Amino acid sequence: MGSRRTHEERRDRLRDAGLTSGERDRRRSALGLGPGARTPRETALSIAAEIVAHRHGGSGAPLSTGVPIHHSAPSTGALASSS
Repeated sequence: MGSRRTHEERRDRLRDAGLTSGERDRRRSALGLGPGARTPRETALSIAAEIVAHRHGGSGAPLSTGVPIHHSAPSTGALASSS
């Protein structure tokens, strides 16, 4: 977390330490979906929402815009039926 300037400085240090562009691009800042959080709990919730959206291919767009919410993804087997 931090300002955009801090993030760029961090990326520069990671480059100097030998990380590739791809490795540096995995780092994100600013974090969260931007709901206008005002408390630490709200900030944590927005960060968790971004992580979930990224992990499962979500857009983070409001559902009222008609964005599909169900993605067809291969089963991990954890919840797959054994019929």
